[in-house]
Amino acid sequence: MIQRRISKQIQIGDIKIGGNALISVQSMTNTDTRDVQSTLKQIYNLYEQGCELVRLAILNPDAAEAVKEIKKKSPLPIIADIHFDYRLAIRCIENGIDALRINPGNIGKEEHTKKVVELAKINNIPIRIGINGGSLEKEFEKMDIPLAEKMVLSAMRHVKILEDNNFDKIKISLKSSDVLSTIEAYRLIAKKVDYPLHLGVTEAGTYTGGIVKSAVGLGTLLAEGIGDTIRVSLTDSPIEEVKAGYMILKSLGLRKRGINFVSCPTCGRTQIDLISLAKEVEKKLENFDKPLTIAVMGCAVNGPGEAKHADYGIAGGIKEGYIFKKGEIIKRLPEEKLVDEFINLIQMENV
Repeated sequence: MIQRRISKQIQIGDIKIGGNALISVQSMTNTDTRDVQSTLKQIYNLYEQGCELVRLAILNPDAAEAVKEIKKKSPLPIIADIHFDYRLAIRCIENGIDALRINPGNIGKEEHTKKVVELAKINNIPIRIGINGGSLEKEFEKMDIPLAEKMVLSAMRHVKILEDNNFDKIKISLKSSDVLSTIEAYRLIAKKVDYPLHLGVTEAGTYTGGIVKSAVGLGTLLAEGIGDTIRVSLTDSPIEEVKAGYMILKSLGLRKRGINFVSCPTCGRTQIDLISLAKEVEKKLENFDKPLTIAVMGCAVNGPGEAKHADYGIAGGIKEGYIFKKGEIIKRLPEEKLVDEFINLIQMENV
């Protein structure tokens, strides 16, 4: 069992982060925030996938104004993502935002950060100090030390600014596109502060590469007990980010939402179209939110035996298959009827 790092707890909307709270899954909209209807539509889609927090890019005053209407109708707590202009952060707080993410490397003068902090304190708004390895302050960039250490120095400077203003509703992220630098930065900061940590590998890439980098980076840290909320950053749909986030957490036993899908690799024993079968079952159950383990196995060797821990499973035969439940075979069916019967059984017994 993973022993999690002890951290302070903050709250964003109705979601608790840190302490003994579940590790939350979040994403970021890729719509134009000024387009209220499109943004809300994507937020609802994310909500239906289990997303628990959503971040919006606030690029200009019109986007900051749109926050007011979005906040009224959003099913999720809203985090405003601010770069360059501290006045946008102030306006978002005034318009009811649930939390802020600011990048100290490009927000400007320290006095600007202080103005944001004062208003956040009055309105009980948590702030994420979002350090990005690619946009550090120039003084840290020039240092001849590892990137992870530069990121931590930047984070600690801004933690001090917030603490000097008697503000402690803080969350920290230290993201780089380099996986090892990201891992090391989080390890270092975890020893220095007890604030909750938002994990992510930034600019991780397109779907397959991005998931691999995120699984390695986030998975390593989570297995060490580090991390309180996560975002899997993909050059893909935000929906896929949420799915990947839950897969990472489920693989470590940290969350149980939805299907835990198990399938064996293909081999010479397989006499059924296992690849298509596994993809079809996984697709049809992707929105099923019960925490069940489902197995799709290629043959009798890997079927009810090796997957007897599964709640439900399929074992392939020669153009046919077996449906089993907790290791016991309950049906034998032709290949073309297998998936429909299997899905119907799961749905009927888990309404």
